[in-house]
Amino acid sequence: MEAGLSFLQDNNIQSISSSAFAGLFNLQWLYLSSNRLTQLEPRVFQDLHLLEWLILENNNITEVIPSVFAGLKSLLFLDLRNNALSALPKMPICAEMPKLNWLDLEGNLLRTVQRSDFQGCSQLTVLVLRRNRIEWIQEGTFNELNRLVELDLSSNRLKELLPSTLRGLQELQQLNISNNPLHVIFPDEFDNVPQLRSLSMEGLEIPNIHGRMFEKLRNLSHIYLKKFHYCSFAPHVRLCKPHTDGISSFKHLLASPVLRVCVWLVACLTCFGNLFVICLRSFMVPESSTHTMAIKSLCFADCLTGTYLFLLGLFDLRFSGEYNQHAQAWMASLSCQLVGGLALLSSEVSVLLLTYMTLEKYLCIVFPFRCYGAGKRQTLCVLIAIWLLGFGLALVPLLFFKNYYGTNGVCFPLQSDGAESPAARGYSAGIFLGLNLIAFICIVYAYAHMFYSIHTTAARTAESNVFCMDVTIAKRFFFIVSTNALCWIPIFVLKLLSLLSVDIPGTVTSWVVVFILPINSALNPILYTITTTPFQEKLNRFSYNFRTCVAEASTF
Repeated sequence: MEAGLSFLQDNNIQSISSSAFAGLFNLQWLYLSSNRLTQLEPRVFQDLHLLEWLILENNNITEVIPSVFAGLKSLLFLDLRNNALSALPKMPICAEMPKLNWLDLEGNLLRTVQRSDFQGCSQLTVLVLRRNRIEWIQEGTFNELNRLVELDLSSNRLKELLPSTLRGLQELQQLNISNNPLHVIFPDEFDNVPQLRSLSMEGLEIPNIHGRMFEKLRNLSHIYLKKFHYCSFAPHVRLCKPHTDGISSFKHLLASPVLRVCVWLVACLTCFGNLFVICLRSFMVPESSTHTMAIKSLCFADCLTGTYLFLLGLFDLRFSGEYNQHAQAWMASLSCQLVGGLALLSSEVSVLLLTYMTLEKYLCIVFPFRCYGAGKRQTLCVLIAIWLLGFGLALVPLLFFKNYYGTNGVCFPLQSDGAESPAARGYSAGIFLGLNLIAFICIVYAYAHMFYSIHTTAARTAESNVFCMDVTIAKRFFFIVSTNALCWIPIFVLKLLSLLSVDIPGTVTSWVVVFILPINSALNPILYTITTTPFQEKLNRFSYNFRTCVAEASTF
């Protein structure tokens, strides 16, 4: 024992006699942590008039008799962490400790906190009630704690915290209510703590979150939430965690620098390649006019994917460095809804067109003598119908579901939000796991049957130019659809996991949207046109004619 200090921690002390500290009038710090104490004798500390720190953590104290703390007139810090207290003393805990400044009750078994528990604790600045079993806090409990700076109520069983519960905490700067089963956070929840600088709400689902909740907390500089998009409701806060949802960050719509660069590269590649195909097929003599109509329509749909990525890149530049200040307005804006609708329109029309072209080719190859091919008018009608269906699928959420596309910064409805309505979840499942999955199964079946038919027919039928051409086209379409199917499989899986409430890292979603979703749109021009024999023949002919013209011009 040193002067003013007593270190009795980490022993096997099971009890302390009432006279154990008699005459230690100058003792200032007393460590009794990590022993086997189950109770304390009345007035055991009565001679410790100058004691400032009393450490009783990691014992098995089940009850504190009111007179236990008699004599501790100078006590500033009381540590009762990790004991077995199920209730506080019947008389106010500060009755014998008027100068108590810091009270730590973490890791006990407290179920309720009442108004009388902290009466007279006017000097208390830190109160820690973390990791108890508190289900109810009586209104007015903290009324006299007008100097309290930090209050920790995290990891309890609070289902409701009324705004009036925090009345009297005018100087409170740190509040932690994380990991409680709170059903609702009231709009005026924090109106009684205007000086709050740090607010921890980790682990809390806040379906009714609104900017009004944090509006009066003008001094708030740090806030800790369960989901990144909650941060957008407190745009004035300097630091919000989590910093990112993997898609967006506190400063940027696209969190990763790689994504911010690649979104432009993929957009340019997608738009340029598909526009190149459209222009070439518009001026080339087509091998099949209906086939060309379908391919140009598909290229236009793929081009919309590039347009979607361009728009994401533009808005990322617009919000650069201050995204969180605009995040809520952006995700709720008509612009985000239209951008998301454009992405859904592009993806769904692509799927439907691929399905149509696959089935058409399937009929012509598997039933060559009964299939005469679709005429221009029929093809045009089918293409119009597909585009109208695509527009309908993209517009329905805008008309019937609130903020269907605005669940993340990239405005693509791949993740299901907890606040999403059952109708919206059903609609999303119907598109991604219904329509798209059926289309995928049809395509796989059609190509499996198609190539089986080709294999069996080639064994007994003399090859002809027409048949070889059909086989070549079928193979080419097989590669086209295979790449599209490989890109859609991750989307099927992610959507299914999302609907099953599996937590999906936002990083996965962002890479899917920027790379996996548009990668086929960028590759399709190569598969459709650049590598085809007719295109190469036309290119060679154009090159030959161009050289001839140049040679003739040079003779003049």
